[in-house]
Amino acid sequence: QGNNWDWGNNEAQNYTPAANNNAWVENGNLIIEARKENYTWSGDNETTPYTSARLISKGKGDWLYGKVEVRAKLPTGIGMWPAIWMLPTNSEYGNWPASGELDMMENVGYDPNRIHFNIHTQAYNHTIGTNKGYNTLFTEPYNNYFTYILYWYPDRVEFWVDNTKYFTFNNEGTGYTVWPFDKQFFLILNIAVGGGWGGLQGIDDNIF
Repeated sequence: QGNNWDWGNNEAQNYTPAANNNAWVENGNLIIEARKENYTWSGDNETTPYTSARLISKGKGDWLYGKVEVRAKLPTGIGMWPAIWMLPTNSEYGNWPASGELDMMENVGYDPNRIHFNIHTQAYNHTIGTNKGYNTLFTEPYNNYFTYILYWYPDRVEFWVDNTKYFTFNNEGTGYTVWPFDKQFFLILNIAVGGGWGGLQGIDDNIF
């Protein structure tokens, strides 16, 4: 779903407005909670059996180059699909993937210890089988906090966890189809339920 304009990946949840309290701050931690509960989004009157939150910094935090750091402990269980990622504020090079995407952390609940780092551009994206990224195993990221870091320079982006660099994508100097990362981007924190990747092995309702 994804609510507005149904952008998303055929996910099973609706993202709710703030009043639904799927996200809150408690003891200094920002918590995002996915729930098994019916919710009808007024924009299209579509009812889903799950709710969650997708927090975006667009219009509040929009950046060009720098360091983005998120310390997080992940939800887990079959059907969970949390992500820490960035999208372009104005999509000046065109619709996805032309204006780019930076995925600092993705995880799917059926492969709970594996963290994925990816970039998407017009030249390099999964829909044409050319996506660039890396994935590796961590020790129970659903029980342990890790710091997921993006270092973003004019000539490269680096993906780190704690004190280790895992993936670098370089600006090849061939224009926006490879490197659209010279415009402002904003941060997204979300938990999807099911969907084209997170739901490949179904959704375990016992995790809720």
